[in-house]
Amino acid sequence: MELNRLTIKQASDKLAKGEISSVELTKACLERIKQVDNKIKACLTVCEKEAMKMASDADERSKKGEKGDLLGIPCLIKDNILTKGINTTAASRILENYIAPYDATVIKKIKAAGAVILGKTNLDEFAHGASTENSAFFPTHNPWNLDCVPGGSSGGSAAAVVADMCIFALGTDTGGSIRQPASFCGVVGLKPSYGRSSRFGLIAMTSSTDVPGTLTKTAGDAAIVLKVIAGHDKKDATTAPTPTPNPSPAASLPATLLGAGAGEGGLDGLRVGVPKEYFIDGMDKGVEQAVREAIKKLAKLRAEVIEVSLPYTKYAVPVYYIITPSEISSNLARFDGIKYGLAPPPASLRSAPSPAHTSRERGGSAAKTLMEVYTKTRGKGFGPEAKRRIMIGTYALSAGYFDAYYLQAQKVRTKIIEDFDRVFSQVDVLATPTSPNVAFKIGAKSNDPLEMYLEDIFVSGASLAGLPAISVPCGMVSNLPVGLQLIGKRFAEATIFQIARSYEQATEWHQQKPKL
Repeated sequence: MELNRLTIKQASDKLAKGEISSVELTKACLERIKQVDNKIKACLTVCEKEAMKMASDADERSKKGEKGDLLGIPCLIKDNILTKGINTTAASRILENYIAPYDATVIKKIKAAGAVILGKTNLDEFAHGASTENSAFFPTHNPWNLDCVPGGSSGGSAAAVVADMCIFALGTDTGGSIRQPASFCGVVGLKPSYGRSSRFGLIAMTSSTDVPGTLTKTAGDAAIVLKVIAGHDKKDATTAPTPTPNPSPAASLPATLLGAGAGEGGLDGLRVGVPKEYFIDGMDKGVEQAVREAIKKLAKLRAEVIEVSLPYTKYAVPVYYIITPSEISSNLARFDGIKYGLAPPPASLRSAPSPAHTSRERGGSAAKTLMEVYTKTRGKGFGPEAKRRIMIGTYALSAGYFDAYYLQAQKVRTKIIEDFDRVFSQVDVLATPTSPNVAFKIGAKSNDPLEMYLEDIFVSGASLAGLPAISVPCGMVSNLPVGLQLIGKRFAEATIFQIARSYEQATEWHQQKPKL
């Protein structure tokens, strides 16, 4: 077997037994990137020299007797997560040359565990999108069909995992940005509970729903990575004071979920809710059939399947697209051309002109006023979707409209949360489609922002409620993958892992690979 095709569990076992080295494993992944990324365009930055040094260090740690599930395992990182000394662009021109001065907390944790960082992956600019077409640099292609999108905004990470360019990848999920590309690319995408993993070092999009998560080849691998990145962080006040249900993140995830044999006892006693509002007119019939077949399989595994209702589901997308742009308009205000951005302060605010600040770098003549710095920097640096969301959010927060839009959206958000709480008093987990369709052609929805926003129809509700959710491959339609979404109670990742792992053992969809 080619080393780059291994799962985390397989690779970790081979590394522990001395059958392979991290250097060999890392070389295999880097070679795969060279072979296929010219077609897929999943990576924005590849750190070959740095990766080989990290792999060599991991092998030394292993020789000294150190053990660990991620020790020596190569990965890729979504480029809106800060990585010290490596470009972190958020796929935006405004940060094109920005090099992070420190690591995000999740990066510190995977480095401490011995993971090898191969580079950074493409995304929709500032994670604004559902297709990875909004990147300022280039769109990413779906490895199953290069004419199609990989989903977004973590499309580069999802495409890289299914193409075996890495063993796992990190992404971020704000309103489906891990789960939807996982569905489109046929990998496992985990959005942890809000507060399960630290947001410190993420380039903020929607602070009340952003959460770092994983893109992996199996559900067991997702559990392995989560036990490393989870936990309270004093630098992020929104992280849970103690990871539920146990102070130790590793202990909070049952050991049986991390290896072969997980789920062999079936799903006896687990109640799976199927919300009728997630099977709507207009969704792809093949997708609906694949998801319903997957739910039947859960029933055969002895889960109790119950139809439930989430009547506020229809409001999730409009609520999300008021709250998200509002928080974006605030979060992106920092990119003003002074501390971050393309331009220096105007001459009137500098003690002396800097020869490094040329008019070419600023895209024109020198700014004379502070307002000119803002307009030149933001006008040139932000792409169309970022500008659209900033304008929508600024409008929603403006005097005379705040109560009608933002405040009302927050009230409806509370109703959506209450909807989930009510249903979770009846069931343990919800099973739904991840997306109403399979991957669409590049450019097919570029001119219709509203149609693109509707891609979030099945994934935004769990984000607004802060719930854990996972997408696992469950079928193929027109040679493109379909995802089954499992949504759990807050901090009940162990339950969704149990169901996902049992489903994987009973099917082979997660083993399907595109031909490149």
